[in-house]
Amino acid sequence: MDLWTALQALILGVVEGLTEFLPISSTGHQIIVADLLEFGGERAMAFNIIIQLGAILAVVWEFRRKIFDVVIGLPTQPSARRFTANLLIAFLPAVVLGVIFADLIHEYLFNPITVAAALVVGGIIMLWAEKRQHEVHAETVDEITWKDALKVGFAQCLAMIPGTSRSGSTIIGGLLFGLSRKTATEFSFFLAMPTMVGAAVYSGYKYRDLFVPADFPVFAIGFVTAFIFAMIAVRGLLKFIASHSYAAFAWYRIVFGLVILATWQFGWIDWAAAKP
Repeated sequence: MDLWTALQALILGVVEGLTEFLPISSTGHQIIVADLLEFGGERAMAFNIIIQLGAILAVVWEFRRKIFDVVIGLPTQPSARRFTANLLIAFLPAVVLGVIFADLIHEYLFNPITVAAALVVGGIIMLWAEKRQHEVHAETVDEITWKDALKVGFAQCLAMIPGTSRSGSTIIGGLLFGLSRKTATEFSFFLAMPTMVGAAVYSGYKYRDLFVPADFPVFAIGFVTAFIFAMIAVRGLLKFIASHSYAAFAWYRIVFGLVILATWQFGWIDWAAAKP
């Protein structure tokens, strides 16, 4: 492993960690940054699977107490069983639609131009959702109903379009469906666990031939970096939303997306030729 490869892994691990749980699209940022770094091909596909696991491990660690309480309470506590059932209900739409459409989406939509357009559109929707009058009926994740969970699950499916953002879709969906900002954010984190682990296991098995021992040091750098920076991002976001809306993230999405579109439109960067 040369120094440049190690630096690529470090940078992409930082990008994954910082963006995975913020409503700004980690996949979109990975596509754009990987293209700028010329980090692509089969190694990149395997690398992305590994660093996503690093990011999700950070959330598991951050919410370890809640996870432990739910697991211990499953045999005796209705609230633990309801919480688990809600996660499964919210997880199912992504499983079904992901298996059906994942390959087509990856083939036709995984490019910087699609990402930029989705960032802008998603940012506009986010601003609209934040300006609406919120009617909250779920102040904590334990007050979420199965209908709320199902709606959030379908909202999560929008994130199959790169640039949309899984966390953005679930959080804004939660706000629209009557969850408080904190509840929508926390439920998005919990829903990320089965969704991302399931996607990683599925992709890891499907592309198992891409994992070669020579790449393990590169994977290790990305995994550890993604874990550290995802932990920072999760803690920072929970503190931020305690006193702020998601408007700042919406404007970031819009500006970032417009910059990408402008560089493409004026021919400064040939994003249209980028490959995932």
